[in-house]
Amino acid sequence: MAPRGLAILIGAGPTSGAGIARVLARPDQGNLAVALLARNAENLTSLCSTVRKSTNGVVEAFPTDTNPDNLRRAFKDIANHPSFKGLKLKLAIYHVKHSNRSPFLEQTAEAFGDSLQTYTTGSFAFAQEALKLMYDQNGGQTLLAETDGAKKGTIIFTGTLGALRTNPGYAAYGATRAASRMVAQAVAKEHSKFGVHCVHAIANGHIVGEASDDTRRGKKMEAEDIGRTYLWLSQQPSSLWIHEMDMRPAQESF
Repeated sequence: MAPRGLAILIGAGPTSGAGIARVLARPDQGNLAVALLARNAENLTSLCSTVRKSTNGVVEAFPTDTNPDNLRRAFKDIANHPSFKGLKLKLAIYHVKHSNRSPFLEQTAEAFGDSLQTYTTGSFAFAQEALKLMYDQNGGQTLLAETDGAKKGTIIFTGTLGALRTNPGYAAYGATRAASRMVAQAVAKEHSKFGVHCVHAIANGHIVGEASDDTRRGKKMEAEDIGRTYLWLSQQPSSLWIHEMDMRPAQESF
């Protein structure tokens, strides 16, 4: 079965990223061709091969970090890749992690800047490139009123509870996670009327790659459940779009 569209996921690691990719790539689930982005080229190539074999889907690797120039280059490569010829971008997911914990007086401005680059500047540049590609593939920045409500695509920012509140030692993490949440909100407020759905999804709790007693009993989240949730978000009609959601296993305290 030919893929019905394209998904781009940055932050493609072996656990949650892999689980999301499997759901999106399976012909009987997402049926999307998937472009996976991550910094480590060797690990990314191995992950793509594993996901491709387990899903029989179209999955390609594009090594990159969150530097805006590198993201622009990666999006250009994706748009021109023969595996994705004729496919419209349906779903773009910013799923990057950059943990940083240290006492406030010991944290450097440089470390704070690294966190800002990863979570905020990176998500800003990623969303810009996703928007440009969606508009380019769908006749421009047309209003929903002009296209009978046709949805152009979905952009999802994976966030954490750090976007809502922070703790001692997490000044950079909390500040830049919160700023990324505001980027998502700005995109949603400005671009929903043009048919682009933007979501900030908080993942609060431990994520594992496979089903287990802990996932069945609500102690941990299973990565593919996140993938199914993201797929569902991308399929929401223009009559009802979720902008912000809080994902957690049943036994996670909050």
